[in-house]
Amino acid sequence: MTTAIDTLKLYERLRTANFDEKAARELAEVFKEVVEDRLVTKKDLDEALAKTKAEITSEIIKWVAAMLVAQAAAIAALVKLLQ
Repeated sequence: MTTAIDTLKLYERLRTANFDEKAARELAEVFKEVVEDRLVTKKDLDEALAKTKAEITSEIIKWVAAMLVAQAAAIAALVKLLQ
């Protein structure tokens, strides 16, 4: 995954702010890890959207099937009543 934070620039700014090298490097890495762990990617969104579409489609199919059965039962009842 491409990092959304420029760790080199962050490191350089920390060094300019008188952080020692080890502290600046560690803080830049921590920021990178936090951003990567919490960042939602396009792939994540596409997977969630595909899952949601599949769930919606299955629910629609269930409802349509149930309505077809109910309609058939109602037609059969009407035919029997009208005979």
